[in-house]
Order: sequence, then C-alpha cells, then structure tokens
Amino acid sequence: MTVKNAFYAQSGGVTAVINASACGVIETARQNPKAIGNVYAGLNGILGALREELIDTSKLSAETIAALKHTPSGAFGSCRYKLKGLKENQAEYDRLMAVFQAHNIGYFFYNGGGDSQDTAHKVSQISQSVGYPIQCIGIPKTIDNDLPFTDNCPGFGSVAKYVAISILEAGLDVASMAATSTKVFILEVMGRHAGWIAASSGLAQQTPGQAPHIILFPEVPFDPDTFCAAVKQHVDTYGYCAIVASEGIKDTNGNFLSASGLKDAFGHAQLGGVAPTLSQCVQTNLGYKCHWAVSDYLQRSARHIAAAVDVEQAYALGAEAVKFALAGKNAVMPTIVRKSSKPYAWEIGEVALEKVANQEHKMPADYIRKDGFHITPACRAYLEPLIQGEAYPPYVKGLPDYVRLAHSLVERQLPEWGG
Repeated sequence: MTVKNAFYAQSGGVTAVINASACGVIETARQNPKAIGNVYAGLNGILGALREELIDTSKLSAETIAALKHTPSGAFGSCRYKLKGLKENQAEYDRLMAVFQAHNIGYFFYNGGGDSQDTAHKVSQISQSVGYPIQCIGIPKTIDNDLPFTDNCPGFGSVAKYVAISILEAGLDVASMAATSTKVFILEVMGRHAGWIAASSGLAQQTPGQAPHIILFPEVPFDPDTFCAAVKQHVDTYGYCAIVASEGIKDTNGNFLSASGLKDAFGHAQLGGVAPTLSQCVQTNLGYKCHWAVSDYLQRSARHIAAAVDVEQAYALGAEAVKFALAGKNAVMPTIVRKSSKPYAWEIGEVALEKVANQEHKMPADYIRKDGFHITPACRAYLEPLIQGEAYPPYVKGLPDYVRLAHSLVERQLPEWGG
C-alpha cells in the first residue's frame, strides 16, 4: 500500500510559538517515513489546499526545521478563512478532496483556534462521506487562551509573559514621572470575549501599589463612573495609576467600547481603539495627563521573551498530533492536562473536534476580584506556571536569528481554483 502524505497548515492569528508546533509535526513525521511520506504545508493556511499551493517541506534541511522552534509568526503563512457548511458550499469541499487525492494526502493537521478546529472537523466528516478517508487532527493554538477542554493553549503563556513584563516596566516608568507629568497609563491588549491576556498582567503586581492597579475584562461590564472613581483612588493613594484593558470590554448594554462596525473574515466584529477611548474618559472626567499604548502584534510575536513552558508545550502538541494519527485516531485534538500547579506538572490528553469547534472558554468568575478590577489568588495560581522559564532564540549581531523559509511549491496537478 502506498504511504500517504500529510498536509499541515496554520490558521488565524499567529503566535510566538506556532512554528514550534510545526517543528514538532515535521520532525515527528520524518521519524516515521514508513507511515508518512512527505509533509506538505499549506501556503497561507487552508487557502494553500484550495489553491493547490503546497510547500514541500522535504526540501527544507533538518537545521532549518529545527530553527522553526525559536522563530515567531507563521512560517508557512496563515489566513482567516472559514469553510462554510457543506450545503452552502459543496464546491470548496470537492476542491479540497480533489487536491488531497491528487497529492496522496491521508493526514490533515490544522493548527489553530476554535474556528480552525471547526474546519478540521468538517474536513473529517466530508472525507468520510466521499469515500476518501483523511485522518484529521487539530492542533490547538490561540493567544486568547479561550479553547475549552485544554488547560491552556500554546501561544498564551508567551503573550502572558510579555504583557506582565510590559506593564511591570511601564509602571516603573510612570511612577518615576507621575509627580510632574503622566499620572495614568493604559495598555490595551487582545482578548475579544475572554480576558485571559488582560488577567495575565496581574502577575506583575507582587505587592499592593504596584502596576497594574486596574484590569478591565470583557467578562465585567464597564461603567465609566465606577472606573473613574477607581482611577482617582489609585492616583490619590500611589501618585499614579497603571491600567490594562482588554480590547473586548463592553458597556453595561453589552456593546463593545471599541467596535469599528467592520467584521473580519470569520464574521467577528473588528476591534481596536479602547485605549484612546479610556484615555479620553480619564482626561475629560479627572483631568489627569494620560498616555496609552496598544500592544497589538507586538504581544503575539515577542519570541525573544517567550515562556519556556509555552515552547515546550507547543512542540509537544505538534509531535503528539502526528502520534495520534499514527495510532489511527481521527477528528480529535491533543490537549494539555494539568496534573499539578505546585510543582507544575502536565500531560497530553485529547478531545473530539466536534466538542471544541467554535467554542469559547471565558474566565471563571472566581478568577476575577469581586470589584471586577483585578485577579484573585486562584487566578494567579493558574497563570504563574504558564510564564515560567526563558527560551531565548540565538542572537546574531545583537538581533534574534530567526529563520525565513524559501517556499518550494509542489507541482500542480489540477486546474486553477476559481474561488
């Protein structure tokens, strides 16, 4: 029987460690040449399959693949593209199956969040119905940490570390200037519906009075009067106030403070601008000089300060995905199972894709302080293990030595896709 090839793709917003998962997939597949032939990577996610733009990773040296482990962003290109339901767009699924058959692909590894797991689940279903079975394994990835059934998500720990360090250092800056200059600093972080990233900033506050003084979560309705009163209290007490705000905070009517009215390719409201909105609120109501910053792509690409445990878990989940496929598993996603927080210990579990697809895991109520402005000890105990350790990339001439791939595409076997 002919050995089947594998298709790997990256989806959605990238992270500092998604390439570590890719490294785990490719290296593990190479260790099993009798079971898996070539690993083809989709150029720009699932679009690479639809367009028949398949990167032949066999052309990449072992040293290059190993370097993915310390390189941020999506080395093969990512995308925000969600497959519709079968009844809505049969043509897309027909095209995918045609490409997979043309290139003898029997394994599908999709590295992404909830929408990506939905795609992997749909592909597994369609492949069965057309009589060309493909083993589909999802690989979790999201800085938002909002996938259910896994203790945490690769990508989150490194963002958490970056955000906590950023507000720690910014807080020291503001404190030193507050007597005669800026009294309020606001850091806007990602997090549409779940406040995990904002919560991670709370790790920087080791003693009362340290930054961040206020954390704003999507799970807690924003009231401007209560907020301004809290800002004033901290300025009166400590001389300054450092704030971390999730981009997804909503008013008491459930409306995003920063919704632009636009939607992304997944149909989600595009957000951005909550920090200047809050800054205007502070200046108008309290008269304090206020500075703000938006961490945006910086937080998710900061491989130079990635958490070692995050890198380890990202690689392990990529490797385990291949082992799952070799064991005959299908339509599942490997998960992280926490066995202990002190000392921190974890193992690999699994969950069916149909359970995790399109689901969001928000912060538990007992992780948010009763006043809604900070984290609880329980939240700190959960978060602290995830930012542990440093995994610095190699440096050359004072800069990180990140790998950039030369994409060698497999020769097309089919007509150009018209989608």
